[in-house]
Formats: sequence, C-alpha cells, structure tokens
Amino acid sequence: MQEKNITYPTDAKLAVKVIKKCRKIASKEHVQLRQSYRRVVKKHLFSQRFATHSKNRKKARASLHSLKTIAGRLIRELRRKLSSSQLAHHQTDLERFEKVITQQRTDKNKIYSLHEPDVACIIKGKVHKKFDRVGGRFGSKASVTLTKDTNLIVGVASFLGNPHDSNTLEGILQAVERTAGKRPKEGICDRGYRSKASVGTTQISIPKSKKHKNSYQKQKTRRKFRQRAAIEPIFSHAKQDFRLGRNYLKGFLRDEINLTLVAMAFNLRS
Repeated sequence: MQEKNITYPTDAKLAVKVIKKCRKIASKEHVQLRQSYRRVVKKHLFSQRFATHSKNRKKARASLHSLKTIAGRLIRELRRKLSSSQLAHHQTDLERFEKVITQQRTDKNKIYSLHEPDVACIIKGKVHKKFDRVGGRFGSKASVTLTKDTNLIVGVASFLGNPHDSNTLEGILQAVERTAGKRPKEGICDRGYRSKASVGTTQISIPKSKKHKNSYQKQKTRRKFRQRAAIEPIFSHAKQDFRLGRNYLKGFLRDEINLTLVAMAFNLRS
C-alpha cells in the first residue's frame, strides 16, 4: 500500500477541522456567523485528552457529541446565509463536511481526511500491528509487477478504495500490456490473490499445499515461487530508497504519478 501524508483520523479531529473550514468559508464569503465557537471548541478539545481512560470516557464522549453538534450548526448556517452562486461553489465541501459528522463506525467509504477524501483504510492483517497509530494504514492500494528473471518493474497500478487483491489483477495486467506490448502467459502471485485461476489469457499461479507425483515437479514449483518471493525486498527498497514509504502528493492522480516515478527510479538504478 502507498501511505498518504495525513494525521491519524479521529472523530474529534475531523469535527474540529470541519468547524475551522466553515469559519474559513464564512470569512472568505463575508458571512457573519452567529457564533464562532472558538473558546468552546478549545474547551472540548481539552476534554478529548486521554479519552480512552475509564475516568475520562464519559466526559470525552459528551465533548465529541458537542463538537459534532457545533459543526452541524455552522454547516446549516452557511447553507442559509450563502447566496445561490456561493452555495454552488462550496456545495462539494459542504456535502463532504456533512458526511464527516454523520458517518458511523460501521459505514463504508468513510472520509478520513478533508484534504485527501480518496484515502482508504487498509488493514495489513498483522496481529501485532493491526491498527497502526502512525498512519501507515491510510492510503491507496498499489500493485507492482516484475519480470521473472531480470527483476525489472514492468507494470504499476494504483486503485481507489480497498479492493480484494484478486480484483486488481485485470488492472495490473493492462498496465503490463501497455508497457511491454503483450500480456504474460503466467502470473505468479501469493495467496492473497486466490479465487482466480486465470484472467483473460494469463494463468494465475499461487502456492498450494498439494502433493506432487514426482520430485522434479515439486522442485520446479518451489523454484518458481521462490523467484516470486524476490519482490518482497524490492517493496522494501522502494519504500526506503525511492519515497514509496509516504506519498506527499495530493489526490489519487498523484498516487499514480508517484508510483510511476518510483518504478522508473528503481529500474534506472537497477
């Protein structure tokens, strides 16, 4: 995955950002708000410290409810006081603000950042680091394809949301076809790509715990998947040496641009 440059999202942080954005829109459009809530918001933010502690949980929950209420008031006030042309100009932002303060924990396609609304929550599946508070699980999913022998990157693709790995095969194979001029006959993947035996004319091979009739077939299969494992350190080099670890470019289009530049830099260095 390609991590984006956003802070760890919480409901309180997002509500405060919505309030600040509403005040900014009001100042830009010369709208006089009934109340700015500056001092009130600061008081509620203090209540959010150590919110998970048993002694502070009730007070923090009440403060969060108040912050969402204030944000909703400002959004409705802007809708009343903005002219039709101004309202049309800020319609997308206001709809995004409303979605942020009304979204629930179990909702899908949630907004985790106001300036990066396309960011998705991608859980790595690791028991010891399932929810990384550093922000390493908020970004976009990326696919990288290498050649079997030379370990050159011949295809990259970035995807919106958090699709299953098997649903990204068609997109990455199209990227390989644009680069190399033809699709590979076989794609060697890990078990995350299970559930698909083929995509078009490309056969998908994944490790399976089945018994081989002879030792030659067993050695051949093991050698093939060991070669596939060579892509894992390449991911690490791309993140540590070629700036794939954190993407500072804004928007989903820049996700694709950043991934392409990383692949170019890696190939030139190789």
